[in-house]
Amino acid sequence: MAKQDRSVRTRQKVLEAAATVFDRLGYQATTVSEIAAEAGTTKGAVYFHFKGKEELAQVILRKQRQDTEAALVPQPIKLQEIADSGMVLAERLRTDSLVRASIRLSLDQQAGDLDRGSAFRDWSRFNLDILEEAGRQGELLPHVDPAAIAELFVGSFSGLQHMSQVLADYADLPQRVSVLLGAVLPSIAVPAVLGALDFCPERGRNLIAASERPAASTPDG
Repeated sequence: MAKQDRSVRTRQKVLEAAATVFDRLGYQATTVSEIAAEAGTTKGAVYFHFKGKEELAQVILRKQRQDTEAALVPQPIKLQEIADSGMVLAERLRTDSLVRASIRLSLDQQAGDLDRGSAFRDWSRFNLDILEEAGRQGELLPHVDPAAIAELFVGSFSGLQHMSQVLADYADLPQRVSVLLGAVLPSIAVPAVLGALDFCPERGRNLIAASERPAASTPDG
C-alpha cells in the first residue's frame, strides 16, 4: 500500500511540474528533462507514469472540465448550471496551477501537434447539453439558438480570461465573468428564470468550498 501511495504522489508531482513548465515556457519549448527537473525526479520516472509530454498536456487539458464539474451541483434551473460552470472555472484559474496550464495550452499557437481544440469542443458540448435542457424546461426565450450561445460562452470566456491574465494575473476574473453573465443571460432567459439566477463574483469560490467540505457524518442507529 505504501508503494502504491508513493506512486500516486509521484504521478501527481510530475503532473504539477508539467503544468508549471508548460505555463512558464509553452508546449513547444517544454522538454521531459525540464519536467523531471521541476518535479525533482528522473526522466525514467516521468516516462513510467506518462508516455511523454503530449500525454501530460492532454491530461492537463482535461483538468478544465474535470475540476470544474467536481464542484458543480445539479440545479433545478439549468441556466444556473451554465452560470456556475463559468464562475467555478474563473475561481479555479485564480487558484489552481493545473487549470492555469490547461488554459495556456489550449491557447498556445506553437503547440501544432497537440489537439488544442479538444477543450473548446468539450466545453461547447457541455454548454449545449445544458442549454438544450434549459430550452425543454422553458427557460429560454423563443429566438435563442442553443448551439450558437454555447459557443458564444466559450469564446467570450476565453477572451476574458486572457485579458484578466494579462492585466491582473486572474485576480479580477470572477468579477469579469459575472459581468459577462449579467450581459448575456438577459438576452436568452425568460424573465421569471432570470430573476432567480445567482452569478455573483463569490459564487464560484463558495461552490468550490462546499464541494471540498468533508461529508457530514451519519449518526449511528
